[in-house]
Amino acid sequence: MTKTLNYEEYSDKDVADRKRFMYDKMSPRRRKFVDRMGYENWDPFAAPFDPIDIRQDKTGYTSAQLSQLFIRETGKHANQEYIDQVNEFNVMMVMNFEKIRPIYDFCLWYAEHCKKHNIEP
Repeated sequence: MTKTLNYEEYSDKDVADRKRFMYDKMSPRRRKFVDRMGYENWDPFAAPFDPIDIRQDKTGYTSAQLSQLFIRETGKHANQEYIDQVNEFNVMMVMNFEKIRPIYDFCLWYAEHCKKHNIEP
């Protein structure tokens, strides 16, 4: 089993040396990727993201928990396609709320718009 390194314990020079060593050992194709983002901006020691199934939203729920809660509280479990869309939306929301903010804002606006015209959305 490999020992996990804590790079905060190393000096800036040691980290820079390790970074340069990793860059020098890369294939030309991978170097091209790093060069595009900028060597200074590249962090080869960044911690990996949590797997999607354990990421949580701001309320502390995973996407699966949010889907189950929505279906249980609203009683909307019309068909599997409906549930799949709810699940897909929740994954996007947990991963990057800013990406779905326009959809959320539109839904709030549309509900108000329909209410003004006495229409059920």
